[in-house]
Amino acid sequence: MAQSAANSTPPMRASPPPAATMRGRGEAGIEAGINVLPLLVTMSSTLAHAPVPEVCVRKAEHGDVDALAALEHRVFATDRLSRRSLQRFLKSPSADVIVAQDDTGLAGNAIVLFRPRSVIARLYSIAVAPAMGGRGVGAMLLAAAEAAALARGCRTIRLEVHVTNHAAISRYRKSGYREFSRLRRYYEDGGDALRFEKRLHLAAPATAPPYVHQTTEFTCGPACMMMALAWAERSSKPGPAALEFELWREATTIFASSGAGGCDPYGVAVALKRRGLRPEIYVSRSGPYFLDAVRSAERRRVMQVTQLEFQRQAKALAIPTHLTPVNESVLMLAFDAGSVAIVLVSGYHMVPRGKPHWIFAFGRDGRRVLMHDPAAIRDDQGMAAAAETYAVPWTAFERVIHLGRERLSAAIVIRKGPS
Repeated sequence: MAQSAANSTPPMRASPPPAATMRGRGEAGIEAGINVLPLLVTMSSTLAHAPVPEVCVRKAEHGDVDALAALEHRVFATDRLSRRSLQRFLKSPSADVIVAQDDTGLAGNAIVLFRPRSVIARLYSIAVAPAMGGRGVGAMLLAAAEAAALARGCRTIRLEVHVTNHAAISRYRKSGYREFSRLRRYYEDGGDALRFEKRLHLAAPATAPPYVHQTTEFTCGPACMMMALAWAERSSKPGPAALEFELWREATTIFASSGAGGCDPYGVAVALKRRGLRPEIYVSRSGPYFLDAVRSAERRRVMQVTQLEFQRQAKALAIPTHLTPVNESVLMLAFDAGSVAIVLVSGYHMVPRGKPHWIFAFGRDGRRVLMHDPAAIRDDQGMAAAAETYAVPWTAFERVIHLGRERLSAAIVIRKGPS
């Protein structure tokens, strides 16, 4: 919603907005030319030409409302948030209000909005005091907004910006945001809004297993198995690319609505057991699975026969099987024992909601699940542009581990040591 003091001034500088500046619905803007700094730390005055007080970023408190209202009047000529609106945001459980402050007062603020059961956050407003232009405040607030979204279990943050706000557009692109749509005549002045989004990635811990991205839409399971194999072998590199399809042939059981299919829990466990790992199956009910979306009687028959055979093989291989829902206790105890898990989720980021998808969970940070998602944005060579590694709060993770009307849940926990 907010447009901060931003124009085409040289890097590291920003000036107050002209009198004609309008704050459009949902617009967010920051000064240009500043790199994103680490979140929730003080900012050194070395970024400025003269000594200035340090700036810190924190969550706003109810006592900040007067300073927030004053900042609105200093920064915006029109479409200001009222004191009542600011109070509503401060009280709302679906909003985070973040402020930047030095010893002279409020230096800026950002408002991030959330929706229940959504992994997408919205950067609703960001504003920087005119006197603080060029000191990295906008960059700190942007980083803080992204961290707030991550803390809520969001994997993406979105915003709108006026098509003429070139400084903010440049800043967002440099900070990793990509334009994904345009809203015609969105603002009060008739201007269009550009919609930007950024995928929020966790910096993978040094102990994280190697990341493998799936190279087709149907090989999420094999990609997770490759990560499990690399973890078990303590290898810094996953297996060869052809291994993805070898594992798919060994574990596949599902007919997709068109084209190739994916893997079921027993097929994944059998394939891993035969390659020397110690898999253990947790599934909320007995099979067969994933038949709801299959209309063809012939395809259903093939899936049933294949899955029953995988169950027979799992029993013959003495793979431990638990007909129990996947829950926090199951996974957290596994992580505490040094195990990893391949977990069934109902879609995730690159995968439509409701579609079966496998992810690789390799540990925890408190009640946050550390995970690799094999579905990745690819570059021109078809390789993952970045590892899709996340720390997902359990409350958010729990929302995606139940599939379909029967709320199917499944995980293959892989224990330490040889099979």
